[in-house]
Amino acid sequence: MKNNLSREQFFSVAIMLFGLFFGAGNLIFPPLLGKQAGSASFQSLLAFGVTAVVFPILGVVCVAKTKGLSNLAGKVDKYFAIIFTTMIYMAIGPGLGIPRAGSLPFEMAVAPFLPENVSVSVSRLVYTFVFFLVAYLVCLKPNKLVSRMGKFLTPALLLLITVMFVGVLFNNPNAVTSPVGDYATSSTVKGFLEGYNTMDTIAALNFGLVISLAIKSFQVNDEEKVIGYTVKVGLVAGSFLFVIYAMLAYIGMTTSGLTENVKNGAEILTTVSQYVFGKFGIVLLASIFTLACLTTCIGLITSISKFFETMTKEKVSYNKWIVFWTFLSFLVANFGLNTILKVSVPVLVAIYPVSIVLILLGLTEKYFGYNKFTYRLVCYTVTFIAVVESLQSVNLTLPLVTKLVSSLPFYSLSLGWVIPMVLTWFVGMSSKLLENSKAPARSTAFDE
Repeated sequence: MKNNLSREQFFSVAIMLFGLFFGAGNLIFPPLLGKQAGSASFQSLLAFGVTAVVFPILGVVCVAKTKGLSNLAGKVDKYFAIIFTTMIYMAIGPGLGIPRAGSLPFEMAVAPFLPENVSVSVSRLVYTFVFFLVAYLVCLKPNKLVSRMGKFLTPALLLLITVMFVGVLFNNPNAVTSPVGDYATSSTVKGFLEGYNTMDTIAALNFGLVISLAIKSFQVNDEEKVIGYTVKVGLVAGSFLFVIYAMLAYIGMTTSGLTENVKNGAEILTTVSQYVFGKFGIVLLASIFTLACLTTCIGLITSISKFFETMTKEKVSYNKWIVFWTFLSFLVANFGLNTILKVSVPVLVAIYPVSIVLILLGLTEKYFGYNKFTYRLVCYTVTFIAVVESLQSVNLTLPLVTKLVSSLPFYSLSLGWVIPMVLTWFVGMSSKLLENSKAPARSTAFDE
């Protein structure tokens, strides 16, 4: 029985994980960070890396250890597991993540260059149909994901981004500006919160099982080795992610003079690619956006279909699920990118904090031996605060409740959940210590 990955297999899985993570948000937010943070880009990028690199990799490891998101969320209780898991899969899947990845390359790299007499809606329909058809065909053979993504799609993506970065290095106006907006007052916190937009910590709760299955497909069946390889694969993929983020942030930071009036990272990359490469830049950018978003869609459709196949106890096959989720994502993608992005903010505000907390609890459980009460108290408290903040982000307030929650420390920084998380963790641990202190006394009394 084979129990080790070859070097080629290991790096193929690592590159595949990078490709699964690296989608629409990963492309457009680092350049915008570089432009807006300006001279404060370094510290902002480090904070961005916490929520866009560190927590996603920890999430992959955590889910691999617990053998699936349902098992991890089930440590709270079965109702939380059902609701939270469904929200995660719908948010990162056909409700938001997959349609965003499917529509963004069209909106940012194709639509601006269509002739005036060509219908944008019809063009989007054709583009997304071809896009999701390719994703569907790749998803039909999930056991070949490593070879298709790790050896072909993702390396091509890395090469294209590197070409753009090198082009900027040799044709750089080097116009670094001072920080603007929230970056001028709290560059570190702003960078931390911008990492939410990549959606990667949420995606990690899906991809952990995918990576575990990918490693096992090479006949590595020992659970300890699978987890060990998952950690190493995560470190390599995380390193690639951070390097690419640094390249993209550098592009945004040093081309501020060219991009004074742009509104998002995609427009920055469009402007810069045309400046550096001319008409070829349009082709380059379209290729980068399409490959980045395609690899992420493939990973999400695969993981969601595997999950629901398990949920239905294989009564509905994996192939039927990928047809359903691919078609649904295709329909939602045609509502347009702006509509999808409007929905993303409240959804991310609601589920990102509790995703972080669940990962932290899952990874530290073996050191502290949490009881059910600790999981429930911490997770439900953070969820409650996050939901109230999410509602307020769309101008919905709850009498007294919103006022009370908004008075929490760091709430103005969208981190109102941090102090309650720490306090409830101590309360939960105190309850565990109290349980342990009573147990010997009962045992002694019985023995006597």
